[in-house]
Amino acid sequence: MATIALSFTPHPNLSDAVNHNIVQSEIEGGVFLENLPPWTVLQIETQHHSYTAIMLGNHYAYISGHPVYCPKPVLVSIAGSTWGGSMLKLRFVGRGMHLEFHHPSYRMPIITSPIREIRECRRPVNLQIPALI
Repeated sequence: MATIALSFTPHPNLSDAVNHNIVQSEIEGGVFLENLPPWTVLQIETQHHSYTAIMLGNHYAYISGHPVYCPKPVLVSIAGSTWGGSMLKLRFVGRGMHLEFHHPSYRMPIITSPIREIRECRRPVNLQIPALI
C-alpha cells in the first residue's frame, strides 16, 4: 500500500513567521469550535489559570476559571486564538496559543496566557450556570 505525504504549502502573501505559526498550530493541536456539539465541556489549562468552558454552539460559551474576569460562569463570545499578536485563528482553541474571548463587562477582549492543554470533560452535575434569557 502506498503512502501519500501531505505537506503544507506556504501562502505566498504571508511572511515566513506567519506560515510557521499556522503549521505549528496544526502540530500542537487544538479544536475548531464549530466541530463541537452544544454543551461540550472543555477544560483549558493555560500557563496561569484553569478555565472551564461550556460550549453553547457557534462561538458562545459559559467560561469560568479566572479570579477577576470569570470566577463564576459568564456568557462570552470566543473569538479564537492568537500567537500573542494581532493575527487571530478564528473559532479555534489551540495549544501554545492565547485564547481570546469577549466578556460582556469589558470593552476590550480578554486574552489568556498561553494554552498548555485542552481536554473535553464530562459536565459536572453540580455546575451552576446562569439561565439563558
